[in-house]
Amino acid sequence: MANDRQTSFTYTIFTLMKLRALLAFFIPIGIILVDQLIKIAIKTRFLLGESYEIASWFQLRFTENRGMAFGMDFIGTGILTIFRLCAVAFFIYVLRKEVKKAAPIGFVVCLSMIIAGAFGNIVDNAFYGLIFTESAPYYAAAMGATPAHLVAMGQGYGTFLHGHVVDMFYFPLFQWPDWVPVLKGSTFFGAIFNFADAAISVGAAAMILFYRKHLSALMNAPTAKTEQTSEAENCPEEK
Repeated sequence: MANDRQTSFTYTIFTLMKLRALLAFFIPIGIILVDQLIKIAIKTRFLLGESYEIASWFQLRFTENRGMAFGMDFIGTGILTIFRLCAVAFFIYVLRKEVKKAAPIGFVVCLSMIIAGAFGNIVDNAFYGLIFTESAPYYAAAMGATPAHLVAMGQGYGTFLHGHVVDMFYFPLFQWPDWVPVLKGSTFFGAIFNFADAAISVGAAAMILFYRKHLSALMNAPTAKTEQTSEAENCPEEK
């Protein structure tokens, strides 16, 4: 009876480990594929700055930036891409360790979403300048401008690591009334973002809200290990 229980417990642990590994593999692939399909569809059908209103509070508005989330642009594209590659490599290392340690499944999902979102924008930076023509501004439509299109590798508008990230989701929920200081007349949540940005934000927010203790333990683990090693070295040997 005891052996059956042990076998059942071992099987359950193995199944959960396998589930974590599958989630860590397929969630990033799914997010990256959806992200790229949306971006390619927007880039090849919209002119830069063109918008399509789905509802009064939701629009598809095509913009490009050099790689920061939500359209922010104040760091060189190449430097930013290299930094993001290093960050993704580190997070993949952490994810692999967390899967082996049987971390909470939700935590694995959150970390996978963050990795996928970051990698999705890396694809834009790394390759879009090589494989797409430059997007013409919307006002040029009157002069016969057409949306960007795919070209042979290396014949695009930029070089490796210097492509522009495609953004399209715009939620102008409301405008601040004139009596509100500083914010008057501005749009609440005026950022334009993409599916990869959303994956990063949702993953990070859920991680902080629901897995704060696990995240704190993960971040403090190296410190605790260093302290234990130091105490062991300073402790005199027993004879």
